[in-house]
Amino acid sequence: MCHTEFDSPWRKVSWRKSCWSKVERDAMVAALRNFELSDPDVGQLRCLLHGPVGAGKSSFINSVNNVFQGRSTHNALVAAASGTSFTMKYKTHYFQGRKGEKRLPFAFNDVMGLETQKNGLHPDDIINALKGHLPEGYEFNPLHPLSDKKEEYIQNPSLSDKTHCLVSIVTADTISRMNKDVIDKMKHIRAEASKLQIPQVVVMTMPDKACELVNWDVKRIYYSKAIKEKMQICSNELGVPMNCILPVKNYHEEGMMDDDMDILILNAMTQIVNFANDYIWDLQQHA
Repeated sequence: MCHTEFDSPWRKVSWRKSCWSKVERDAMVAALRNFELSDPDVGQLRCLLHGPVGAGKSSFINSVNNVFQGRSTHNALVAAASGTSFTMKYKTHYFQGRKGEKRLPFAFNDVMGLETQKNGLHPDDIINALKGHLPEGYEFNPLHPLSDKKEEYIQNPSLSDKTHCLVSIVTADTISRMNKDVIDKMKHIRAEASKLQIPQVVVMTMPDKACELVNWDVKRIYYSKAIKEKMQICSNELGVPMNCILPVKNYHEEGMMDDDMDILILNAMTQIVNFANDYIWDLQQHA
């Protein structure tokens, strides 16, 4: 539980004075709706989500969609806590623009959750996804990742098929006791993404379960000593810099939209999209 807080926030969500306001929320939404890609031919920036079972990957997809639709949505199916992965197929989740508009310029790929030992998603299939080899609708097999001998394997993926940002999803309340097998798998996947120079961030969900202060008021998230401590543990365990760890509260029990929750989600999305776009730009410079 969280009993202490800093006198001032240790991270800002915006340079504007009115950082927790509907005006700020709407400005962030507009900036992402109108985001210009470094390479328009890519179509959408492809962001690959991965992490332990139950970390909130599908809930994060739905939460992002909620923000842009302004209502509760169920783009990605979410299961109640069961200890096993609910996502069984490789699927691209696109985000609808406003009426009459095309899709938003970014998309998520959701994959089966990571589990201990030989259960859950095989790490080699995430590496296949990073490189663009997995076809849409591919059904995951924990024991046998997709082989380049299979007909469905994409032999010559385009830039659009490849991952432009790797997003690891972990929970704030369980990061300190995450299974070593899962941590090792995530570190291996991160190392492979680094070889490909793919940018990486961590989205840390469920901060309200790790800190009573945040449960009471999400705006206090960067005053919380407990949340900073959880982020430091995450940084140490996964080797991710603190400024690439982004806490968000997913929509779960809420029946109505909440501007403060939206701002944390949008803050994370802005960094993810910028990183992915920087990656595309860098590839262009070295083409």
